[in-house]
Amino acid sequence: MNFISELREGLGISWRAIRVNKLRSVLTTLGIVIGILTVTLMGTAIEGVNRSFVNSLSFIGADTLYVQKSDWGDHSYAQWLAMQKRRELTLEQAEAIGKQVSLARAVAPADFTRLSVQYEKQSAGGVTIIGSTDQMLLTSSITLADGRFMTAAESDGGRPVCVIGSELATNLFKKEGALGKRIKIAQRQFEVIGVLQKQGSMFGDFDNRAIVPMLQYTSAFVHTHDVDQIQVKVSNASDLENAREELRTIVRRLRHLAPSDPDDFAINQQDQILKMLNRVTGTMASVGLFITGLSLFVGGIGIMNIMFVSVAERTREIGIRKALGARRRTILVQFLIEAATICLIGGSIGLGIAWPLTLLVQRFMPAAMSPLIVGVSLLTSLLVGVVSGLLPAWRAARMNPVDALRNE
Repeated sequence: MNFISELREGLGISWRAIRVNKLRSVLTTLGIVIGILTVTLMGTAIEGVNRSFVNSLSFIGADTLYVQKSDWGDHSYAQWLAMQKRRELTLEQAEAIGKQVSLARAVAPADFTRLSVQYEKQSAGGVTIIGSTDQMLLTSSITLADGRFMTAAESDGGRPVCVIGSELATNLFKKEGALGKRIKIAQRQFEVIGVLQKQGSMFGDFDNRAIVPMLQYTSAFVHTHDVDQIQVKVSNASDLENAREELRTIVRRLRHLAPSDPDDFAINQQDQILKMLNRVTGTMASVGLFITGLSLFVGGIGIMNIMFVSVAERTREIGIRKALGARRRTILVQFLIEAATICLIGGSIGLGIAWPLTLLVQRFMPAAMSPLIVGVSLLTSLLVGVVSGLLPAWRAARMNPVDALRNE
């Protein structure tokens, strides 16, 4: 008998044994169901966070550098306070960087404030108002769902135009299009010329914002030339490190720092956030692995106990099969298949429960069940079955047929 035939015969015998002991099989699978459910839900949570992160991070851009007072890395509260005391960046410095940097494709200053926005009887509070230039279209990798971005003429002339986020557009214009409408930002009229594509809120409420020309922003809202950041889009991603060093040299010169003085600014980039995400997802995975390991360990012990009982109950059957010529490998494969089948059934039930739960979780937080997660869950349940059933199957395969036939 070849191995394929042994597998086919083992599947048939295992399935009949499971059907004969339905209640016992169901109770045995409970631990596996809980374990696989934990594996799947943890995987969907991490997958959802990663997808949401990628969508929200797209505006930062892998080839964009951000000159700011403070950095995005980990630091103590004392370090954060020290960074807040640094001198502000200015519009003049942004303009000088734009003229002097050679490895950049675009340079855009950006400043942020929160104000109320109104259209007729509809209003929205706490809207992020961003003052910038036409170059922000490139530096922030902005994607428009409708309309257009501000032109160089509108930016240089400080025209009262704005580009708004998808959430703000929905809140203000419930039954009509936003383009061409005039909204009030802190009682100042602005014409809506574009609506941004939805970006999500992983790193802030980016869909509840309005971008206006910097000259209009400084004259109407803040009355200062200080800016929160200067965005620098590198011409070639392969020159990112060279561009970073060139930018650092230029900013130090503009801020009149001596060679021995430390930087009183930070140059941030996407990699810093990626490292933070990896730490967060790594922690989630570690906690999930511990919980999952406990669940699967308990489920595996249950499978092993039941398989020992099954071997004891079918000792005479094993003896008869051996007396008729069944090899040790055949008996071993039969009981391994039975254990693996029970675990696969439990894994399938766990996935069946996890699917609607994932849909429910999606209403409150990012979650996504991918084919990879389904495959990993089923493979995990199969491995648990094989490992848990190995010792009972080995004992069954090593039985002496004479002793087994004497068993009553």
